[in-house]
Amino acid sequence: MLTTMLAVVASLGVFNTVVLNTRDRRRDLGMLKSIGMTPRQVTVMMTTSMTALGALGSVLGVPLGIWAHGQVVPRMADAVDTTLPPYMTDVWHPAALTALAVTGIAIAVLGAYLPARRAARLTIAQVLHNE
Repeated sequence: MLTTMLAVVASLGVFNTVVLNTRDRRRDLGMLKSIGMTPRQVTVMMTTSMTALGALGSVLGVPLGIWAHGQVVPRMADAVDTTLPPYMTDVWHPAALTALAVTGIAIAVLGAYLPARRAARLTIAQVLHNE
């Protein structure tokens, strides 16, 4: 349940980043659409840029999470003067790490799709009028 809640919070963070990124790039999107970029191309471009951000987050987040786990869990066990069994400390397996990395990218794609689609549906006049 905690993992699901964290994934939802991460998705909302990505969604917020994409919405802000889309608003910042409105003029650029209007210019691209004025020279012939289709709504589908705008959607793909925005989703791809956020996919790269999700991949970067996965590449940085997974090793940092492993490092943090290695630092925090033993210190917590030492603080209460207990020894943790190996199944509680040896939790990183290649399949799980791969799934975590892919999930980070999937969250970025899903969080990017709706704002990108919304930006793609704007007309050139709407985009440039707001400037």
